Amino acid sequence: MKRTSWFLVMAVVLAGFLPLTALSQEAKGKDETEFISICRRLKGRIVDHTGNHGHDNRIWSRSLHQWRDVYIYLPPGYNRNERYPIMVYLHPFAMDERTFLQVVPKIDEAIASGKLPPMIVAAPDGSLDGIGCLEKPGSFFLNSNAGPYEDFVLQDMWDFVCQRYPIRPERNAHVLAGVSMGGGAAFNLGIRHRDAFGIVIGLHPPLNTRWADVDGNPRAKFDPRRWGWRTGFDNANEVIANYGGVFKVKMGNMVRPVFGEGDDALLGVSANNPLELVLKTRLRNGDLSMFVGYGGRDEFNIDAQVESFLYYAKFRGIGVAVAFDPDGRHDGITAMKMLPSAIRWLAPQIAPYAPGRCDDGCVLPRR
Repeated sequence: MKRTSWFLVMAVVLAGFLPLTALSQEAKGKDETEFISICRRLKGRIVDHTGNHGHDNRIWSRSLHQWRDVYIYLPPGYNRNERYPIMVYLHPFAMDERTFLQVVPKIDEAIASGKLPPMIVAAPDGSLDGIGCLEKPGSFFLNSNAGPYEDFVLQDMWDFVCQRYPIRPERNAHVLAGVSMGGGAAFNLGIRHRDAFGIVIGLHPPLNTRWADVDGNPRAKFDPRRWGWRTGFDNANEVIANYGGVFKVKMGNMVRPVFGEGDDALLGVSANNPLELVLKTRLRNGDLSMFVGYGGRDEFNIDAQVESFLYYAKFRGIGVAVAFDPDGRHDGITAMKMLPSAIRWLAPQIAPYAPGRCDDGCVLPRR
């Protein structure tokens, strides 16, 4: 299959976010018409810190030693003399920051209608080459063999945003949210950095990457009576998602570039497995507000991963808000169906941090 057709299939079945995610690698940087069309429909606005639309406005990543793309959304009525909650949006595997352009109208509509308090949203590019994942593996927004992508997001991008935009300092005003790969990263980073983030949202998130039943089958549905642990990630040709035989995702494309092989792969996956991080970091109820949305017919068997995470969280007395679609698949259609539930849940979480005049002696950043 040619590169462009491979990506079109991936865009439809994995993300389903329509036009902008269905661009070929060569087309990135030439989608200005679609970008303008989306921006005209918004009550807020997008600040383009990318090289996608005819001008190179990318930010410098001192961690990656390269220029990287970031979109910044500013809500309706944005006032630089007020401070705002912030959401960091993390995109799916095989995609890039452009998926945010399909999500932002829903966020903008919710803010404009008063269903969600005004907030700033930052959407960084987590592709390995800064062009778009396509056939390439995703970074999972982690520091790994593939590069220091966690440092890019939590240091380079975070510093850039906080120096230029008025962000509230409280951890409960800081949200990590993502889809698929980005959803798993939101939980991973949120659990490990809960001194900085108080809220995580994941749609289709891989929350127990070591799920397997007692027979070692990672495709088995969750059954607490048959809980096992995955002990190897060495079969590069293992199919971990099958979209009706039309498209198959193999282990080697996802794990090896990030975590390596053999014991290194097992240790890397385990160290970044959200379920195991709950135990390792001694997460307690109330330490982190968590929302998860998933489908019952997920091609990656994410439903078993999520349900094992929820089972363990309940065992430890940790509350997690859930949206579940029994017929939902691992695609953008299901994710967009669950997004309104995530927004309704998020609204009261950040309501205490809605923007107000900075009258506490704080120093606002210069534009």
